[in-house]
Amino acid sequence: MIVLNTTRLTLSPCNPRDRGDFIRLETDPEVMRFLNNGAVDHSRIDPANAPFLMPRGNEPNVWTARGNADDEFVGWFCLSPKGRAVAEIGYRLRRKAWGQGLASEGAAALIGWGFEGGGYDRIVAHTMAVNQGSRRVMEKIGMKHTRTDFLDFPDPIPGTEHGEVTYELSHSEWVGI
Repeated sequence: MIVLNTTRLTLSPCNPRDRGDFIRLETDPEVMRFLNNGAVDHSRIDPANAPFLMPRGNEPNVWTARGNADDEFVGWFCLSPKGRAVAEIGYRLRRKAWGQGLASEGAAALIGWGFEGGGYDRIVAHTMAVNQGSRRVMEKIGMKHTRTDFLDFPDPIPGTEHGEVTYELSHSEWVGI
């Protein structure tokens, strides 16, 4: 993993010193609304049994995003391998950073690295169909909606009935952007 710089962000490989920022991010109910329907009470949840809880500071595919102007924590981005040629992109930003184009800026940098440095042929992303903010980010970085799955959850959260969407971008499509 390398450090990625954009106009307004520095994405650095995460480390254990970032853990406090990551946990504070997960305690914001709006940030976690589409993942578990609200904030996470870390004193009552075992992270090993809650895959939506991440990262913790030692994951090999997670970058911590900080603002270039002030070094303030913005959020995190990940690019997780799903085989030799495919990776899944994900991101989570503080509410304070929403609506400024920072998610698109960081995700575009990570996609560029994934295709150029990571050697991936395809990058995918998933979110709830009702998560319009995340879907806009995916579209802004050139990803295309490829399917909607309707999954059965034992304890569904509001919006689950509309499905989970998958977006994809191939290396050849990215080169043409």
